[in-house]
Amino acid sequence: MLVIISLLFASPRGPAAKSAPHTALVEVRGEIAADTEANAEGLVAALKSAFEDPGAQAVVLRINSPGGSPVQAGIVNDEIRRLKALHKKPVYAVVEEMCASGAYYIAVAADEIFVDKASLVGSIGVLMDGFGFTGAMEKLGVERRLLTAGENKGMLDPFSPQNEQHRAYAKAMIDQIHQQFIAVVKQGRGQRLKETPETFSGLFWNGEEAIKLGTADKTGNLDFVAREIVKAEDIIDYTPHDNVAERLAKRFGAGVGAGAVKAMREIAPSLR
Repeated sequence: MLVIISLLFASPRGPAAKSAPHTALVEVRGEIAADTEANAEGLVAALKSAFEDPGAQAVVLRINSPGGSPVQAGIVNDEIRRLKALHKKPVYAVVEEMCASGAYYIAVAADEIFVDKASLVGSIGVLMDGFGFTGAMEKLGVERRLLTAGENKGMLDPFSPQNEQHRAYAKAMIDQIHQQFIAVVKQGRGQRLKETPETFSGLFWNGEEAIKLGTADKTGNLDFVAREIVKAEDIIDYTPHDNVAERLAKRFGAGVGAGAVKAMREIAPSLR
């Protein structure tokens, strides 16, 4: 029992040794959304802690994400640029397997983007997807009964025939978001970006090709950037992570995990 308790309340490696020079790490992993680990609230809090620590010589975003919400990505991009200007510290993005769409939206706020030659980079585009079930409903003899207050309230309803006016409205909306994305990329990459007709088409490239196109800068991993670029080999991770108790609660529901979460919340103030 004591072993379990110690595992539940053990603190992960984090920004404890604030006096020593180090490279500050913030991870962007998985889908970017309000209800995932890569959410703007958590990432912004981590970035603030990293920038405010006087021992942090630079901030490195280690990214492995297919993208996600443009809103969440935009919040993080804005905050990186604000914090860079306020604290005068460099920011580097290090791409592992993937930095696509919303993840690239975040990465372009960095001063330089490092990739592996086989990383996937880009996908500068916006999509809105769904399904249409009207044909299947007709075959099954299912009648759709939709009541709305407001002529556009049922827009893009998958169980109703596609309305051309609604489709055009949605297309114009995502085109506008796409232009916002393009503007952020151009602002972040500047003259390094070698724009072609395919740059903003939604295509993605491997790391080697991304460097040629100016969507990335150099090859290099986290250790390389900390050692050779930042000149501070000690890496401290500022990323917020679910603790063991919370992971147990998500997996097992209201049993042991939920009880551990409750206990942790009750004693948390005394552990800080």
